[in-house]
Amino acid sequence: MKLTLTELENYLSKAAWILKGPVDASDFKVYIFPLLFFKRICDVYNEEYNLALIESDGDKEYASMPEMHRFEIPEGCHWQNVRETTINVGQAIQNSVRGIEQANQKYLYGIFGDAQWSNKQKLEDSLLINLIDHFSQYTLNNENVDPDILGNAYEYLIKHFADLTNKKAGEFYTPRSVVHLLGLILDPKEGETIYDPACGTGGMLLECVNLLKNKDKDFRTLKLYGQEKNLTSSSIARMNLFLNGVEDFEIQREDTLRNPAFFKADSLKTFDCVIANPPFSLKDWGAENWSNDPFGRNIAGVPPNSNGDMSWVQHMVKSMNENGRMAVVLPHGVLFRKGVEGRIREILISQDNLEAIIGLGPNLFYGAQIETCIIIFRQKKDLEKKNKLLFIDASEQLREGRAQNYLEIEHIQKIFETYKNFVDIENFSKVVDLNNLKENEFNLNISLYIEKKIYDNLPSLEEAEKNLKLSWEASLKAEEKFNSVLEKFL
Repeated sequence: MKLTLTELENYLSKAAWILKGPVDASDFKVYIFPLLFFKRICDVYNEEYNLALIESDGDKEYASMPEMHRFEIPEGCHWQNVRETTINVGQAIQNSVRGIEQANQKYLYGIFGDAQWSNKQKLEDSLLINLIDHFSQYTLNNENVDPDILGNAYEYLIKHFADLTNKKAGEFYTPRSVVHLLGLILDPKEGETIYDPACGTGGMLLECVNLLKNKDKDFRTLKLYGQEKNLTSSSIARMNLFLNGVEDFEIQREDTLRNPAFFKADSLKTFDCVIANPPFSLKDWGAENWSNDPFGRNIAGVPPNSNGDMSWVQHMVKSMNENGRMAVVLPHGVLFRKGVEGRIREILISQDNLEAIIGLGPNLFYGAQIETCIIIFRQKKDLEKKNKLLFIDASEQLREGRAQNYLEIEHIQKIFETYKNFVDIENFSKVVDLNNLKENEFNLNISLYIEKKIYDNLPSLEEAEKNLKLSWEASLKAEEKFNSVLEKFL
């Protein structure tokens, strides 16, 4: 019988607990994800080998041919070889994963990250033997585990590690409710290109895949591109996409603002959908290179080196193709900071590609209690949206939690429907003419355009006077009645 999602989630959670103690919770992902991927590709290799044996009437040479397998597993590098090792287990794992990377350089080079498997001070042989035995209890081939279920379990594990590490989790994980909202807004279509310049563990790219899956569209027609500076996160993103059945993707490990990775001829490659939750207010991001940026990304100016928010915005705007749209999550300061950022904001607004600003509530992100906003650009705005900008104040659309707040499905639906309808809703949304923005010196602070009306349910002055008069008359009658009763006893 196929493994259920619950069985897989419990199985992966217990693997993490085996490491607890010698390994810090923030490092669990460095070891668990590569082992899961190692086990999966070896089990699928066995499955492919057995099918090829049946096809060839037992021809082992034929069944071992690289053409019969999605990934090649060199001799001595199989999971079973590691499982049979009792001494220097970490070194055996290291040798196996490096051998697999070498044999599959086109797709798997560097995918297992830089975990120090041979460090016996942290990973004793007995601990690794327990870990390998735990992973060995299930066969993770296609017959036993659907890619969708395995992908969901992998995403569960990413969130599980995010919960354990909390503040550090913001570096690699965006809450999936926010990711889902961004995906709905961009509405990816079959055959389109999707780009995340700060892709973390690949959640936003996968959201675009899942949106097509949920509509029974062919997600395999999407072309996914991601760039991520952190080695562990970029490796996890690649494994994540593979385990979710995605094959047409490219994840590059590089600093996007200093060294963008995707080009077409001599220019930046452009995409249909550009989506990201980049590092908030990044310092020392590389401003010294932008005054003469060879990629032409300083379309509105060079942001200060102390804050890279506007550099991400400009990079993403430059990465949209002629039909492109983009959505980026940033802190509220990007909407109203003055100086250089104010001038950049003015130029971008004047180009009339900015479509909507959505203000989110506080404490939705790991390690960031501040309020954030979603900024949406569209290369070709609908005619009725020309020279207009939609503001949505969704700061109260959340469920409060003890350590973190959450966007629920009803909040997401209300925000998305308002964005889609592009309408005024009292206390919630406002369509603003660009001339009004100019009057406010292109300040995009949401409270300037959506004035909250407070209803205190107090009576009007006339009603208050009437009620006071009635109360006074009632008190006089009560006093008369009291005096008449009192006279009977005197």
